[in-house]
Amino acid sequence: MSAGESSGSVVRRILLGSQLRRLRESRGITREAAGYSIRASESKISRMELGRVSFKARDVEDLLTLYGVADEAERDSLLGLAREANVAGWWHSYGDVLPGWFQTYVGLEGAASLIRIYEVQFVHGLLQTEAYAHAVVARGMRGASPAEIDRRVALRLERQKALVSERAPAFHAVLDEAALRRPYGEREVMRAQLLHLIDMSEQPNITLQVMPFSHGGHAGESGSFTMLRFPESDLSDIVYLEQLTSALYLDKPEEVAQYEKAMAALAQESPSPEESRDLLRGLLQLT
Repeated sequence: MSAGESSGSVVRRILLGSQLRRLRESRGITREAAGYSIRASESKISRMELGRVSFKARDVEDLLTLYGVADEAERDSLLGLAREANVAGWWHSYGDVLPGWFQTYVGLEGAASLIRIYEVQFVHGLLQTEAYAHAVVARGMRGASPAEIDRRVALRLERQKALVSERAPAFHAVLDEAALRRPYGEREVMRAQLLHLIDMSEQPNITLQVMPFSHGGHAGESGSFTMLRFPESDLSDIVYLEQLTSALYLDKPEEVAQYEKAMAALAQESPSPEESRDLLRGLLQLT
C-alpha cells in the first residue's frame, strides 16, 4: 500500500464525517438522537463527524436511513467512503509511541497538497535533522527510554519523506528567529540544522521565511499553528493547533479565515525567502 493511499484514508474519513454532519444538520436531528439510533453516545457521533474514529458499515447505513438518504447511488458512494476510510496508514506501526490524537494529523499531513506553518519554539519537525530531532525529543520526553526516543525520531524522519516524494506538497514555513536561536543539542547539531534549513529552502516546493526579532510584534502572537489544504475540492482547509496532551482541528470557514489572514500577514511582514536565507547564513556565523 502506498503512503498516498493510507494518508488518503484519513481524508476520506474526515470527508465522510463532514457529509454525515451536513446530512444530520439538514434534517434537524441532534447528535444525541443520532447516537441513539446506532446504540452509541452523543460523543461517538461527534467523533465520527470529526473523522476521529473508524466507521462501521452498519452504523453508516443506519445513519443514512435516519437522515432520509434513500437514493441508492448516494448511499453506495458514502458506504464506499466508509470502506476506504478504514484502511490503516503506515504510521499505525508506530502506535506504541504515537498518541491517538496525533495519528489523525500524520495522516492529514501526508495527504495535504499545501502545508503552511508558523513555528516559534523550535524548527518544524518536517525540517529537522536527525540529530536535532533527537535533541528535541529527548528534551521533551525526559525519562523516556533510548529506544522510545529513537522510535519517535524514526517516525519524524519517515514523515519528512513526503517533502521529497514524487507527489510532494507545497510547503511554506515561517520560522520565528526564536526557534533558530534556542539551542537543541551541541553546537555542531545547531550548525548542521541551520545548514539543512538553507539546503531545504532551495527546494522548488519549499518556501522558507524567518521572522526576525527586529520586526517586533507580528501576526503570530497566538503561537505556532499549521494549515493544511487538500487536493479534494469538497474538503475544507484544516488548521491544526497542538497542545500538551491533545490537539485542536479547526475547519469552520470563519476560524480558518482568521489563520489565513495571520499566515498572509506573517509572509508579508517576514523577509523574502532570499533574504531569509541570508539571515540563516548570518546565524550560522554566530553559532
